[in-house]
Amino acid sequence: MNSEIYTAQLPPGAYQIDDPFWAGKMETVRTQMIPYQWKALNDQVEGAAPSHCIKNFKIAAGMEEGKFEGRVFQDSDVAKWLEAVGYVLSWHKDEELERTADEVIRIIAAAQQPDGYLDTYYIINGLEKRWTNLMNDHELYCAGHMIEAGIAYYEGTGKRELLEVVIRLADCIDGTFGPEEGKLHAYPGHEIVEMALVRLYCLTKEERYLKLAKYFIDERGQEPLYFKQEREKYGNTYYWEDSLFQEQYFQAGKPVREQKEAEGHAVRAVYLYSGMASAAKETGDESLWEACTGLWDNVARKQMYITGAIGSSDYGEAFTFDYDLPNDTAYGETCASIGLIFWARRMLEMEPKREYADVMERALYNTCLSGMSLDGRKFFYVNPLEVNPEACRKDQLKKHVEYERQPWFECACCPPNLARLITSLGSYAVTVNESAMYLHLYVGGRMKNPVNDMVLRMESGLPWNGEVAVTVEECREESYDLALRMPGWADQASVCLNGEEESKFVEADGYIHFQREWKQGDVIKLSFDMPVRVNRANPSVKENIGKVAVSRGPLVYCLEEIDNGKELHRLSLCMDQEIEVLPGAAFEGSIELKGWGRRLSDEGWNGALYTSDVEEVYEEQRLIFVPYYMWNNRGAGEMTVWVGRK
Repeated sequence: MNSEIYTAQLPPGAYQIDDPFWAGKMETVRTQMIPYQWKALNDQVEGAAPSHCIKNFKIAAGMEEGKFEGRVFQDSDVAKWLEAVGYVLSWHKDEELERTADEVIRIIAAAQQPDGYLDTYYIINGLEKRWTNLMNDHELYCAGHMIEAGIAYYEGTGKRELLEVVIRLADCIDGTFGPEEGKLHAYPGHEIVEMALVRLYCLTKEERYLKLAKYFIDERGQEPLYFKQEREKYGNTYYWEDSLFQEQYFQAGKPVREQKEAEGHAVRAVYLYSGMASAAKETGDESLWEACTGLWDNVARKQMYITGAIGSSDYGEAFTFDYDLPNDTAYGETCASIGLIFWARRMLEMEPKREYADVMERALYNTCLSGMSLDGRKFFYVNPLEVNPEACRKDQLKKHVEYERQPWFECACCPPNLARLITSLGSYAVTVNESAMYLHLYVGGRMKNPVNDMVLRMESGLPWNGEVAVTVEECREESYDLALRMPGWADQASVCLNGEEESKFVEADGYIHFQREWKQGDVIKLSFDMPVRVNRANPSVKENIGKVAVSRGPLVYCLEEIDNGKELHRLSLCMDQEIEVLPGAAFEGSIELKGWGRRLSDEGWNGALYTSDVEEVYEEQRLIFVPYYMWNNRGAGEMTVWVGRK
């Protein structure tokens, strides 16, 4: 660990994004997704599963009569919505949206108990039962999301009401948990409070919050196992009553430093790893950092789909084992890839290395964007790499795979999670320290470095072309390092400084470093080549033997039935033919890829199920690939990322 290279994200509002690609996504979230989700939280979306979320808070606050309804973690949906609103208000002032959020915050504050406790499930059902089922009941998970919301709303608006609520909540948790005698020696069943407490520490500089986050991490897996004691004392039961999961479903079966492979529930896992990385950075814990890097290697090299999806199994929404990456039964929860991005950024803050940014970019442009429709009003929870609608309807093993995005979910964690990610995109694109500014993602906009007041303007053609320009608009007359990522998908790049080809830079860990005394008007231009890549999977991924997946730049591409006909499994790509890069015919402004392929014909089979004397006949066919994140925006049909090769 080298604390001299640690970096931090830009504060909210410091990056004003006007990128041709991402500004539109952010506006979709602001103008469509957030209002739509507000209706969903108030049970006003016709045909969608009711949320009960706002109603639960009103009942807990004594404003309405009724019983708790929905999932035990329902509070987290409104917390994530408020967090996204806080981010929006940092870059777009909206008085009506702010008034709506302020009213919700007043309801939440009214529901909070005198000692700071806040969880509508137990406020309504009986406070005497609180903290008796940490394994299953998500109290600390809901608290973590509310803490994140309080910080985001304060940073976006300057208003402290929700921040004071979450500080009292954190104090309540700190008074309940810890190593001291009389406190619960326990940890959450669903992680997130760890990274939230570190973030609260970074804002308030209150050491207790960092200490508590570190305690939750260090206590996991210590003997005697807390969840075992909790079950014996209160009669709680596992959701998964078999030997496959148990403690490691929660990443709680052994201490975190002894965990070498990602196991159990994928979202829980990457939320924990994010908290571990944050705590390692703030405390300087070398062994914790080593645990993070070991787990990263396992996930990124052996348990991640080419789209940046993680968690291959429907059973437990979980990791399984190395190289187990089925396409048509893939789970790939949207939240899991969002959590992977959280983790990647925290790894970058500790150690600016291209591999972390490459994974962050891959998950962002592919699985995360796939999680919502282009209009921001329908959503995927599961993100498969191969879909046959009939199989989804009739095969029980594929029942979890939706072949069309849904208006909402009974378990609605993914849509508001996606909203808070996209609205805070600027905090993932750039990190800074006293000596350097790292540009991890190429997102057009104007950014101000809080360290030295340097102002940069970035223009980017991604994801459709590799042209990037960075202009220095304001700066001090002092030496400073600008580090620009050389993406893993680019074989080479031309680099120009002030109109002249530049070779006097240092490349380290996948970043091009310019160390110089900057002047107003200086311009760095990068031109990354963006070849079409025909990717193969490791031979241990049995489902992809003899298959390829096509990508260009940060985007993975797929075949859809609407362009290529039914039974996509019959198609194969001719490897000796060039794949053309063309303006998107289906989606204006996009790029589609066209290659030559062939289709296995029925000729000679005469209806036989099996035979030994048919010569295979192929028909030549043009194959049209569209960006994976765009699939199912033109109706239901088959889709595949991996295609046979000839």
